[in-house]
Amino acid sequence: MNFKEIFSVTLILFSVIDILGSIPFIINIRKREGRIHAEKATIISAVLMIAFLFLGQSILNLFGLDVASFAVAGAIVIFIVAMEMILGITLIKDDPDAKGTGSIVPIAFPLIAGAGTLTTILSLRAVYAEVNILIGIIINLVFVYVVLRLSAWLERVIGKAGFAVLRRIFGVILLAIAVKIFKDHVFPS
Repeated sequence: MNFKEIFSVTLILFSVIDILGSIPFIINIRKREGRIHAEKATIISAVLMIAFLFLGQSILNLFGLDVASFAVAGAIVIFIVAMEMILGITLIKDDPDAKGTGSIVPIAFPLIAGAGTLTTILSLRAVYAEVNILIGIIINLVFVYVVLRLSAWLERVIGKAGFAVLRRIFGVILLAIAVKIFKDHVFPS
């Protein structure tokens, strides 16, 4: 266990998941569905993220890919997500045909444990120890659960302007992380 790695992983996943920036979306789902099942969304997200942490490498091997290639691809996805956050645009669209409850689709997947998060988890495996990534995932899931439970209260306290600022700050951090992952795997020292 390395606390510096845990902190880095936690911050990276926090930026990718962007649960704070997703609160307006969560609020819309809550209004449409009547309720957000925070426990269900968190547990399903945990299963997806932890399964991908341990089985993602096997999936890559099935397709003949290595972690470094996947890390570079992940860095590109993270870069795009960061640009979305900074510029306030949407480049990656959700599937409008996805059916299910609001707590599972689209909150658990793809909002929390979506392509960006899963790609990031596998990219992190190339840099950090699995136990530190697992702890970072758990810390983020605790935070996700709290935010889902308190979304109505957070809406009143922070307001739209506050969320816009937070989203852009985490976008810049995420952009720097994407550049670092790309640099470490394309131009290793």
